[in-house]
Amino acid sequence: MARKQQLINAQGQPSFGVFEDGIDDINYRDYDLRNAMDKRLGALAKRVKFNQFQFIGITSPSLLIGIAIVDLKLVSNAFVYCYDVVTNTFEEFSFLQPFARGTHIDTQPNQGSASFRKGRQSVTIRATSRPGVRSVDVQLTSLQLSATIDESTSYQPLAICTRAGYQGWVFTQKSNALVCNGQLHWQNRQYDLHQLKALASVDWTAGYMRRETFWNWGSLSCFLPDGRRLGFNLAAGVNETGFSENALWLDGRLIKIDMVDFQFDRYQPKHAWAMTSNDGIIRLHFEPQGQRREKINGGVIASNFTQHFGRYYGEIHLPNEVIRLDGEWGFSEDHYAKW
Repeated sequence: MARKQQLINAQGQPSFGVFEDGIDDINYRDYDLRNAMDKRLGALAKRVKFNQFQFIGITSPSLLIGIAIVDLKLVSNAFVYCYDVVTNTFEEFSFLQPFARGTHIDTQPNQGSASFRKGRQSVTIRATSRPGVRSVDVQLTSLQLSATIDESTSYQPLAICTRAGYQGWVFTQKSNALVCNGQLHWQNRQYDLHQLKALASVDWTAGYMRRETFWNWGSLSCFLPDGRRLGFNLAAGVNETGFSENALWLDGRLIKIDMVDFQFDRYQPKHAWAMTSNDGIIRLHFEPQGQRREKINGGVIASNFTQHFGRYYGEIHLPNEVIRLDGEWGFSEDHYAKW
């Protein structure tokens, strides 16, 4: 299957579905954007209504890192947090920029860059399709991170586009359990990601999302006892119109998963989550160990965001084996947004 170069076709419409070889360019400016009464909207509306974000998760048995750049045009946000499992140390950094000043995200999922700058604080994620490396550079007053994520070896990202509401659509590209190398300087300590056996997950998302939306999400990247790399991306609430963004990766091989049900109590943040899939593959529960929370109520835009980091337990049932998880570290998320 040849790689599809652009998402929007000559008639101004997006292609929907799962793209086994990905998409080169999310050419949203070519989209025939209209309101609910079919009135065609202009270039300014296309730009302002188009949302983009990238999230990088780095996990190891002793260190977890979360990094995000979010461009909502009226405002942008970047956050970075670290959790040292051994010392139980957590620190987060979060920055907002009105009208997305100092923020840029290219429209190519596998090349180009995403960057956020506020004063001397900066977060940059840069992808190159050849040789297939995604680099992460974070320069904060009290934290510096320089990392590379291998996207050249057995790279099979899940790339999908689904309808969102009456006139919108969302494209997302996810990949998990990618080999990660680099250095973190934080809390007067130097961490070597290779020595820690760190693995990375990448979430690249863009589109014309529902005015009000929510999602639940689960993510894991770990080494199994036999040395294989296991990762998964599970979600409910946003990309489920005809297709879903649920998948796992076993040593880089992509395996699709059916719809996933999330059971949890958002008012009891320390209680466990249950995650089960309709096809019986996923039978897991997640025990939060900590969280990053942020509430923004700006009237026009709003966000009630909770991202947990914690441990996964349970079973993954594949045709030829059952994989058991016994406390591997990962993420979960509960998010309401008004864009």
